[in-house]
Amino acid sequence: MYGPLRALARASLIVLLGFIASRLLGLVRNAVLLSYFGTSREYDAFLSAIAIPDLVFQVLAGGAVGSAFIPVFKTLLGRGERDAAWRLVNTVITVAGISLGLVAAVLALFSRPLMEVVIPGRDPAFKDLAASLTRIMLISPVLFAMSGFVTSVLQSYQRFGWAALAPVFYNLAIISTAALLTPWFGIYAAAYGVVLGALLHLLIQVPVARRYGWRWSTGISLRDTAVHEVGRLFAPRMLGLAVVQLNQLTNVVLVSFIAVVGSLTALNVAWIVLMAPLVIAMAVGTALFPTLAEAGADNRGDELRDLFSLALRMILFITVPMSLGIIVLATPLVRLLFERGEFGPTSTAMTAYVLSLYAIGLAGHATVEIADRVFYALHDTATPVRVAVGAVSTNIVLSLILMHTPLSYGGLALANSFAALLEAGLLAWLLSGRLHGWGVELGLRRISRSLAGFLAAAAPMGAVSYGLLLLLTARLDTTHLAAQVLLVAIVAGVGTLVYLGLSAVFGSEELATLLQLVRPRSRAA
Repeated sequence: MYGPLRALARASLIVLLGFIASRLLGLVRNAVLLSYFGTSREYDAFLSAIAIPDLVFQVLAGGAVGSAFIPVFKTLLGRGERDAAWRLVNTVITVAGISLGLVAAVLALFSRPLMEVVIPGRDPAFKDLAASLTRIMLISPVLFAMSGFVTSVLQSYQRFGWAALAPVFYNLAIISTAALLTPWFGIYAAAYGVVLGALLHLLIQVPVARRYGWRWSTGISLRDTAVHEVGRLFAPRMLGLAVVQLNQLTNVVLVSFIAVVGSLTALNVAWIVLMAPLVIAMAVGTALFPTLAEAGADNRGDELRDLFSLALRMILFITVPMSLGIIVLATPLVRLLFERGEFGPTSTAMTAYVLSLYAIGLAGHATVEIADRVFYALHDTATPVRVAVGAVSTNIVLSLILMHTPLSYGGLALANSFAALLEAGLLAWLLSGRLHGWGVELGLRRISRSLAGFLAAAAPMGAVSYGLLLLLTARLDTTHLAAQVLLVAIVAGVGTLVYLGLSAVFGSEELATLLQLVRPRSRAA
């Protein structure tokens, strides 16, 4: 039983380590940028500007690459059609490079008018700066799109290491350019770093892909049935990503009408912090997807059910207490990570406030990461799109309501959390119905029982952590870095022990599985 799970755990661990390294460097990247710019107009302009390149990449490539490409590529390899598989790779990379290059050129030409749509509430000088930064960074989605297909090739061969490390080089490029060039180029240094990082993201993976037989060729085959299948899977997934990016762009647009300087930066930094624990779900989903794709291709419903149920329960076992822990530790965590230079106590308070509201939806975001990939493995990229449309609509409506309450910009974060929880619940329910059609029961009751146990163990953990936080805050001088580290480490450590201890008392199956997987192989028999 534990053999396949150990293989999945090893693959997840490789991806997770890469993601953690990337996220840690991402935090360093933001700490460096914030130390130079804080919650200033310049940094708000940078965040407004990067929204357009991110939108282009995520909608026209992004996560759609793997979900549409990997099942088709693996099918060709499974049939022994290696030449056709590599022809498919070259075709999709060429098409992606040309099409996104044209889109980027058009958007660069009209970047200033676009700012009237993206940040309508800002003044003309702010829009001019954001437009100039956008023109520079529009090079990055072209490079990322090509890199995304190379990443998918490596993941198809179960080689997750270099693919997971590519974002590390992206962050290193931004950190280096910011540190070296900011005194001369100001906020433009960050934009140059984004382009350099995207180039390194691609180049670092190319030698590894070549080891498996990939050779670049400009020849394309648009009539190939495999290319058509990728396109068929790609279209609804692309629409889904457009919806998700609309969700993210909503914050940029709406916050431009909120007269609080630095509110967009606070929302962005808080989201980045939230993404740190979410890498666990992303790692499991990334490592799980090739196996799910094989099970889906062979109509092995029982295996799909077992993999999804176990992965989801393990993810919830980890993210439910993390969500509560982030809420308790929001202020000391943000202070430890970012409060230096231009990022002062006011910036910390703004960011911690938003982070605590974002954290409510952490388990929902993690569930979506896993559930979406099951649908993709079934060659169904349409259902997640329909669910995402409903979630984004909910987010927009709630954002418009909550931003006009005393919550102000925090209402945007709370709306996001509610929408994520709704999306997660709907996906799980629909997946249950899909598998029921195969005569397979998903076991939502078992998942619900496990979730109730996680909440029962997390609630006392939260109470103990909060009490300990108040006690230590009164006794430690948190103006010093050592005291900040000690505070976060003690509260997080004690909270973790309380949660694990209560989980053991409650007889958690997930804790037992986790312990079984980390034991030496000789004792697992």
